[in-house]
Amino acid sequence: MKDPFFQPPSGSQLPRFAGVPTFMRLPHIPPGHARFGDVQLGLIGVPWDSGTTNRPGPRHGPRQLRDMSSMMRAQHATSGIRPFEALRCADLGDVPPNPADIIDSMERITAFYARVLDAGILPLTAGGDHLSTLPILRAVARNGPVGMVQFDSHTDLNDSYFGGTKFTHGTPFRRAVEEGLVDPKRFVQVGIRGTMYDEDDRDFAAANGIRLILIEEFHQRGPADVMAEVRDIVGSDNTYITYDIDFVDPAFAPGTGTPETGGPNSYQALQVVRMLDGVNIVGADLVEVSPPFDASGGTAFLGISIMFELLCQMAAQHG
Repeated sequence: MKDPFFQPPSGSQLPRFAGVPTFMRLPHIPPGHARFGDVQLGLIGVPWDSGTTNRPGPRHGPRQLRDMSSMMRAQHATSGIRPFEALRCADLGDVPPNPADIIDSMERITAFYARVLDAGILPLTAGGDHLSTLPILRAVARNGPVGMVQFDSHTDLNDSYFGGTKFTHGTPFRRAVEEGLVDPKRFVQVGIRGTMYDEDDRDFAAANGIRLILIEEFHQRGPADVMAEVRDIVGSDNTYITYDIDFVDPAFAPGTGTPETGGPNSYQALQVVRMLDGVNIVGADLVEVSPPFDASGGTAFLGISIMFELLCQMAAQHG
């Protein structure tokens, strides 16, 4: 039986432009709230982009994503899933980062997610730049490595930047593999493209058994065939989903720091998530939405639509 406390108000009862913005108009239940232990799936903001190496702005992503999320309704139009009835969902608030200290921020993020996971809550995150995923994985994979599906135009498998800096939004998944957080044999990256510094990241992927599906292969085979392989690779064990908005072509998602042309359209951006049926999702994120590069908010609207797709998949599997 659904708990009325966890149901977002209908737009026919409270206009979508009214009220305090939370993710998908859900109740705000931060850690320490009396009903924190009742939450089954928590939406979390990580307003942090200290790992950005060129165009900053994703620190403002969670706030804009919350605002745009008022457009989400109660039921998925294709699957019929009603996620807010399947699971008790809530906005858990933002992790408070330290914008002057990368290491301290990562420790704060890991500690926040450890508390969420200790309460038995599935995390769904709005970033933040892609370095945000590394400290989340340190909490999610604390009992053993997870599989991972990464939708992205970049591998983020670089070793270092600027003469030895190990923690940027271009390095998190090399660190994740080195730290034993992600099983490289159950790690697949979809949509990789764009100009490159060199071959080092792809060499690392090949040496460790990470499957790269370049954009040419994605377009040639089509989403259905590609996602069938993705499901085979990760299997039924614990899997984390990380979705960089720059996976999508900048014609549909210009508001990001490192856009790459030639990507999927907005429908394909939703399609790939709908094709995660059977994947045991233990957490997911949507990162790199950068409002300063998209004043219209269209990128954030696509981003929150992708988050709703992820939410529906998690609700279908865990509800």
